[in-house]
Amino acid sequence: MRQLAPSTTTSSESSAHAPKLSLSLASSPEEIREVQRLRYKVFIETMGLSALQNQQGLDQDEFDEYCDHLIVRDNRTLLIVGTYRILGPHAARKIGRFYSEAEFDLARFEPIRNQIAEAGRACIHPDYRSGAVIMLLWAGLAAFMRREQCQYLVGCASISLADGGMNANAIYHRLQPEDLAPADYRVTPKLAFPLSQSDDASVQVTMPPLLKGYLRAGAWVCGDPAWDPDFHCADLFLLLPLENLDGRYSRHYLK
Repeated sequence: MRQLAPSTTTSSESSAHAPKLSLSLASSPEEIREVQRLRYKVFIETMGLSALQNQQGLDQDEFDEYCDHLIVRDNRTLLIVGTYRILGPHAARKIGRFYSEAEFDLARFEPIRNQIAEAGRACIHPDYRSGAVIMLLWAGLAAFMRREQCQYLVGCASISLADGGMNANAIYHRLQPEDLAPADYRVTPKLAFPLSQSDDASVQVTMPPLLKGYLRAGAWVCGDPAWDPDFHCADLFLLLPLENLDGRYSRHYLK
């Protein structure tokens, strides 16, 4: 396993025994296939996306070979239980685009492209969603950005459309003014999710944990959501300037 820095292999519990969870970067094709199997289990099997099922049982695309893959491993079982993939600015130049550009027009980001790290495919095994895994993954993101000298983190947060889109519509309409990006950082979805003109106050919002985490950290929503028919979700494009990072998060992740 490839470490980001000596401090990024981390214990989730304090004891004389070996740490339960450790964080590293995938360093072999075998580890990347483990990541792809976990993503398949969570994204395709659990969500019942029959159109994306395949005999290999892998969630993979052309970006995987260009990205760094953060992995959290349970040291007792040796299973990968969490992952996040990161496309740094140098890798984005090699492939010629960011993953998010399949869904959004990012023309306004041209002046800062060389300072952007794109995070995606956040995935945690259902048995490990107590919070420890996502904290380790966020620490890994911060270490990667520090190493690559990136000032901006971008990525998409997905909202399921299993309820017909009512939750996605309510979430968007109830965003606070401080949650929205300045005009210079607004993006346009290529296939827009059809928002209603108003908010249905009777809908109780269920905020996806990833989106909630981004907003708490100081990220901005950069415009209307895109519709992803393959994964049956609405995607919000998010921008987190490091200078926005909430003080608590900054002390924890960037120390």
